[in-house]
Amino acid sequence: MSYQVFARKYRPRTFEDVLGQEHVVRTLRNAIAQSRLAHAYLFVGPRGTGKTSTARIFAKALCAKGGPSIDFDPDDELSIEIAEGRCMDVLEIDGASNNGVEQVRELRDNVKFAPTRCPFKIYYIDEVHMLTTGAFNALLKTLEEPPPHVKFIFATTEANKILPTIISRCQRFDLRRIPNAIIAKHLLHIAELENVQLDEKAAYAIGKGAEGGMRDAQSMLDQLVAFCGERITEQDVLDIFGFTSGESVAQLARSILESDTVGSLRAVYDQNEAGKDLGRFLADLIQHFRTLLVQQADPEAATEDLSPELIEEIIVQAQMATTEQLLRVVDGLAEVDSRMRWASNKRLHFELGVIAAVQSLNEVSISDVIDALEGGTAANLPRHAPPPRAAPPPLRRAPAPAVREPEPVKRPEVTRPAPAVVREDPPASVAVAAPAPAPVAREPDPIPEPEPAPAPEPKAAVSTADFWPDFVSLVQQRRPLAVSWLHSASLLGITGKVVKVGFPSTESFARDSLMRPAQLSFLEGLAEEMLGQAMKFELVLDASLKAPEFSEIGLGLLDEPAPPPPKLEPKPAAKAEPEPKAAPAEESAAPQADSEFYNDPLIQKAMVKFKARLVPAG
Repeated sequence: MSYQVFARKYRPRTFEDVLGQEHVVRTLRNAIAQSRLAHAYLFVGPRGTGKTSTARIFAKALCAKGGPSIDFDPDDELSIEIAEGRCMDVLEIDGASNNGVEQVRELRDNVKFAPTRCPFKIYYIDEVHMLTTGAFNALLKTLEEPPPHVKFIFATTEANKILPTIISRCQRFDLRRIPNAIIAKHLLHIAELENVQLDEKAAYAIGKGAEGGMRDAQSMLDQLVAFCGERITEQDVLDIFGFTSGESVAQLARSILESDTVGSLRAVYDQNEAGKDLGRFLADLIQHFRTLLVQQADPEAATEDLSPELIEEIIVQAQMATTEQLLRVVDGLAEVDSRMRWASNKRLHFELGVIAAVQSLNEVSISDVIDALEGGTAANLPRHAPPPRAAPPPLRRAPAPAVREPEPVKRPEVTRPAPAVVREDPPASVAVAAPAPAPVAREPDPIPEPEPAPAPEPKAAVSTADFWPDFVSLVQQRRPLAVSWLHSASLLGITGKVVKVGFPSTESFARDSLMRPAQLSFLEGLAEEMLGQAMKFELVLDASLKAPEFSEIGLGLLDEPAPPPPKLEPKPAAKAEPEPKAAPAEESAAPQADSEFYNDPLIQKAMVKFKARLVPAG
C-alpha cells in the first residue's frame, strides 16, 4: 500500500473527531436528531479548518443505514465510499474548474433523478465563490426549491464573493481558526501514534506557524518527520520553516520595553543573519504586543494560545508599560509592516521601526502634560517641603556660632593663658563654661515644640464648619481652576483621618474631576497642611444634597440669593432730571428702561455677589 500523508490519514471520520468547531458540530447533530434538515448549507472558513471533512461527515450521517443518524459507523462500506469520494449519490464538485453556466445547467438537469442507494442525493461544491455570476443565476431557482431528496453543501474561503441571493438561500456556518493549544495537543497525539518523539515546544511552534489550520500543521509535521526522523525539537522547526521562536520575539519586546535600543537592533541583526523572514518576525512582534494588551484587559484570554514558558514572561511585560504606550508601539509597528511589504531593504525599515518604538515609549503624552500642569506627581514633593524648610534654620544657626567661637579663641590671647599652670585647675570651670553654649544649642529645641502646638487637630475635630470655608479659600489661592468643582460640594464630616465630602447627584463630573490622582493628592496635601496630620478624602454622590442653581450665562449668579438693594432706584431718577432739557421726547422712555434694567433681579444679585456698583454711561 502506498504511503498516505498525515493530513489524509488522520482526517476526521466522525463528529467527535472534528476539533475546534464545537458550534458547527453541535448544530448539525441537533438538526439530525430533531429531523430539522435544511436543503442547502454553506461552510465558510480559512483553509485547513475542516470544511470538507465536516461536509463529508454530515453526508455520512445523512446517508447512514436506517435514515439520518448521528451515531453512524465510519467503517461501513457506504461511509468509506463517501470518505474516498466515489459514492454515486454524493457528488463532490470543484467550483474552480466547473464554474461555467453549462456545468450548472447539467447539474440542474441531473437533480431531478432520485438517488440509487442513499436516502438523499448530496451535491458538495468546494470553492463555490469561483462560480461565475451566470452560473450563480442559473442555480438560483434550483437552490431555492430543490426536490425533497436533494441536499446542497457549499464550502468557500471567501464568502464576500458569493452573491447575497445565494447566501440567503443557505444556512451559513462559519468555521473558526483552530486554537494553537488544540493543534499542538493533536500533533502530540499523532506523534505518539507514529512513534515519533515530538517536543512540546516544537508542537507549539508548528501550531503557531500553521496559523489555525490543522491541515497545514499536519503537513508540516509530516515534513519534519521526513527531515528529522524519530526526534523533533523546536530548533528543527525553526530551521526548516524559517520561523522565529517565541522566546526571541519576547526578548526583542523586552528590549523595546526597557528602552534598550542597542539590544533591540542586535536582535534584528541576529534574526536577519540567521536567514529568518523579517516580515514574519515583525508580524510575530506585533502579535506579541497585542497579547500584552489583551493581558492587561483579560488575563485568561491572553494565555490561551501560549506555551507555558511564555505565560510568565507575558505577565511581567504587561506591567512594564501602560495601555496607551503599547497602543502607540503597535500603531508604529503596523505602519512599518505596511511599508516592508513593498520595500527591497526590509531590515532598514524594521530597524527604523524598532528605534521609533523605543522613542514612543519615552514620549510624554497629553495626559502626562495635563497632570504636570495641574501639579501631578511633581506637585507632591513641595507639599512635604514646608516641614524641611523649618528644620534647616536651627542647623544653620548651630554651626554659625561654632565656627565663630573657635576663631576668636585661637587668635586673641586666649591661647596664651591656656599654658598657665595656675589655671590648670580651672579647666573644669572652662569646661563648665564650655557647656554653656550647649544649653544655648538646647534652647532652639523648645522652638520646634510649639510647632506641633498650633496644629489645629482638636479644632478640626470639634468644628467642621470652620475647616471647610478656610479649605475652599486656600484652594482658591493655590489652584483657582480647581475651586470651581468645590462650589457644588458640601462637607459631610471628618471622622478620624478621613474627610468626607458630598456632591449632588447631578455633579458627578465635578466629583470625577477631583478624583483624579493629581487633584486628590493636592486636596489631601492642603488638608494635611491645615490639620497637621495625613488626611484622606472620600468623595461621594449624595442624592439628598440639593443641586446648585446656575444663571443663564453660567457664572453662578443665583447661587447666593440676596435681597434686592433699594438704594439703586433713586440713582436713575436723579439722573433723569437733567435729561428732559436736552430731549423731552425720550424723557419718558429712558427712565423706564433704566429702572427696568436696575430692578432686574439678575443684575441686583450680580451686584451683591461681586460687590459692584452701577455707574450710568456719560
